[in-house]
Amino acid sequence: MQITPISKAFFDRLADAASAAIMPHFRTELAVENKLKGAFDPVTVADKAGELAMRELIGAVYPDHGILGEEFGNTGLDSEQVWVLDPVDGTRSFIAGIPLWGTLIGLRAGGRAVQGMMAQPFTGERFYGDGKTALYSGPGGERALRTRACGDISEATLFTTSLKPFSDADRQAYLSVERQAKLVRYSADCYAYCMVAAGQVDVVIEAGLQPYDITALIPVIEGAGGVVTSWTGGSAVDGGSVVASGDARLHEQVLKLLS
Repeated sequence: MQITPISKAFFDRLADAASAAIMPHFRTELAVENKLKGAFDPVTVADKAGELAMRELIGAVYPDHGILGEEFGNTGLDSEQVWVLDPVDGTRSFIAGIPLWGTLIGLRAGGRAVQGMMAQPFTGERFYGDGKTALYSGPGGERALRTRACGDISEATLFTTSLKPFSDADRQAYLSVERQAKLVRYSADCYAYCMVAAGQVDVVIEAGLQPYDITALIPVIEGAGGVVTSWTGGSAVDGGSVVASGDARLHEQVLKLLS
């Protein structure tokens, strides 16, 4: 079945709606709820308002589409096209007033991640991709996104958000890669993936991801020339343990090290 792609303009409309709902709460005193017993998984009114704004727009324009969202559950997951929404990816940064968070808007068709956008309303940046091309817009103007060449981990800039989601075995595997990297940084959430697409970062290694953490980012990185898979080389669309690399040679090397 041939599925017509959604226009980038509609992704921009969704990002605008989410931004209007979220930004009044950034760097303000706001209540923080914890969604997880025994650990800290924060959610705020900004997360909820942003997702509701996007859900309302999708429902008005594409009522036959499904939605998989972080804050309000799932509807119509058997639809041919399913939106995967994370209104504030990086809520910990958000509540700390640090702009290393973003609104993730992904679209699946036939179970594949086919289009996606990360919007950062505080900096005014957007990263969009459809798996074939990727585009940036922001204070520096508009340009195509391209990953950079980096064939060896010894020359690579490596990001991960936190080691807390890693199992003991996965943590040791990750650290075996980290020890060989040229530069290592933490705590950038979705922003690190966009920097892979922009050619500023070489590889991101994560564990414990949900579908809404990664779906939107896959078409951006692939459209910029990069690779996104699970640690075993399979699809990353359902989250879990994920590797995103700007160079296919580096990606294969990292997968071997993780195994």
